[in-house]
Amino acid sequence: MIELEKELKAKNIKPTAMRLLVLKFLKQQNGAVSLADIEAGFEQSDRVTIYRTVKTFESKGLLHSISISNNTHYALCAQDCTENKHQDKHLHFLCKKCKQTICLTQVFIPKMDIPEGFTLNDIEVIAKGSCDLCKNN
Repeated sequence: MIELEKELKAKNIKPTAMRLLVLKFLKQQNGAVSLADIEAGFEQSDRVTIYRTVKTFESKGLLHSISISNNTHYALCAQDCTENKHQDKHLHFLCKKCKQTICLTQVFIPKMDIPEGFTLNDIEVIAKGSCDLCKNN
């Protein structure tokens, strides 16, 4: 837990008991998870506290959100994400069989040149298919 505390403090997040538990839970996941998935990971938890924890993590650059079909999933950010700038410009993969969302951090989204007068705030690219586990089964 000491390493988790250090990680939270490095992002200027006070390491409360719930925040440490949520971070530990997120680090144990293989892909992005929904708020409902996080809530299900804790038998007796306050939904509002978990929601606030997730939103704090996102605002401080510890988590990034992925919107898929009107559902939001969360995944841990790269180390260089900050409170002011997320650096998670990678492909997100949705497995159509197991419904898991996986960050493919090795596949970068190229810089986009948009027309003058436009302001680009965020880019989300989602690929759909079968993950490596489902493809082999």
